[in-house]
Amino acid sequence: MNLDNVIAIRKHKTIYREGNLCYKVFDKSFSKADIFNEALNQARVEETWLHVPKIHEVTTVEDGRWAIVYDYIEGKTLAQLMEENPDKKDEYLNEFVDLQISMHALKCPLLNKLRDKMERKISETTLSATVKYELNTRLKAMPKHVKLCHGDFNPSNIIITPEGRPYIIDWAHATQGNASADVARTYLLFCLKGDEETAKKYLNLFCEKSDTPKQYVQKWMPIVAASQSVKGNEQEREFLYRWADVVEYQ
Repeated sequence: MNLDNVIAIRKHKTIYREGNLCYKVFDKSFSKADIFNEALNQARVEETWLHVPKIHEVTTVEDGRWAIVYDYIEGKTLAQLMEENPDKKDEYLNEFVDLQISMHALKCPLLNKLRDKMERKISETTLSATVKYELNTRLKAMPKHVKLCHGDFNPSNIIITPEGRPYIIDWAHATQGNASADVARTYLLFCLKGDEETAKKYLNLFCEKSDTPKQYVQKWMPIVAASQSVKGNEQEREFLYRWADVVEYQ
């Protein structure tokens, strides 16, 4: 493969294009198990009706780094479209929410359970034993669902083709579980980027369209913030820990 045509650079990974294929190449420090898990997640989601790039193989490139090979999808990310057309941002946000709701209506029974992942992640944080206990107590009390959850659903992970068809990419964090946890994650992602106005619009829109009480999503936010803080940088971790400390003590 040719490692010259870079189309995106993300933390610990670089995406290259070669013809009709993309090579997502990971740093050598990246866990091989996580790479295979991402490919497996995406292959399983392919079995739904959602539009996702088709996985072709998991391989290594010349210098020994692992890579996932999948279809190249022509188009722009929803994040790019929002930036290029600020007057249409609300329209794009509506499409974004509709796509997430339609995703949550699906099931993918072989994916890992969201609840198990969050319980494991909370145990890996440096939060106090008291806060961990309260978060796990809250997690266990939440209704058990088996909806398809992306785990990193944000506008940069949606590609819109020239024909207007949305493709969802980056399924590394996909699980099956409670959709409101997925929504809490998206809300926090907007906040982490400093766009609290869009975060509020997004949450209000999702709750209105899905008939979900906002308070129900908010109950998930400390749990999700704690679980997502494990791999964040120091600045993100401090922000997420403030959310994780919003615990109702008796």
